[in-house]
Amino acid sequence: MARLSITYENHIAHVRLTRADKMNAVDQEMIDAVIAAGNEVAASNARVVVLSGEGRAFCAGIDISAMGELAGGNPADRMMPRTHGDGTTNQWQEVAMVWTRVGVPVIAALHGKVYGAGLQLALGADIRIAEPGTELAVMEMKWGIVPDMGGMVLLPKLVRGDVLRLLTYTAKPIDAAQAERWGLVTQLADDPLSAAMELATTIAGKSPSAIKAAKRLAAFAEISGADDVLIEESREQAELLGRPHQMEVIAAEFGKRPAVFKD
Repeated sequence: MARLSITYENHIAHVRLTRADKMNAVDQEMIDAVIAAGNEVAASNARVVVLSGEGRAFCAGIDISAMGELAGGNPADRMMPRTHGDGTTNQWQEVAMVWTRVGVPVIAALHGKVYGAGLQLALGADIRIAEPGTELAVMEMKWGIVPDMGGMVLLPKLVRGDVLRLLTYTAKPIDAAQAERWGLVTQLADDPLSAAMELATTIAGKSPSAIKAAKRLAAFAEISGADDVLIEESREQAELLGRPHQMEVIAAEFGKRPAVFKD
């Protein structure tokens, strides 16, 4: 059974988890499918990506039937080799981290359960829009393990250290309103998928080169010192000014019309 679907419309790639009967729980087939989807979208002409899940949940976490397999043998033989991300990640980490390397914005539309592996997948997105009834949890401690899908790279960028520790130590779910207050969720919406698509449409109408530059620059700024960020700002801007996309934006603004980009 297919684990996800990908559709493209108006330069928006919609990646939808389709294992609804299992609340989109992550098994090996899901891992392979999500990584392949990230690579496919990165190579496409999409200007923005929306991640969502069918059924009652975005993703309820790891498929617990796979837990025995993960614990068997020598886990280090599976976990330690850097097999993805140009030698920076293993396959589990790549499920989330591949979306940070997709060159365009990624929006996650969240509902139902967003637990463990599902939360870490959502953390790979640039923006998270959640239904008010959504529950989110760093669930790994429930199973006697720690976040291992990029969570400890992505969580510290969003929440305070004490919040990170509370979520990790307890594995206790929190509601979407609390998640928004703590920074895990960007905004709430009664229909998160519609809100994500509306936002994606807005982003898709912006200069594609400027949007990509903005994603690169934001990621660089999160890990770099002020002097390096100032240089990178100037470098990115110099590549945008006077180029076709920027000139079309200017023409569209003066013409009071939507911008039309050739690529």
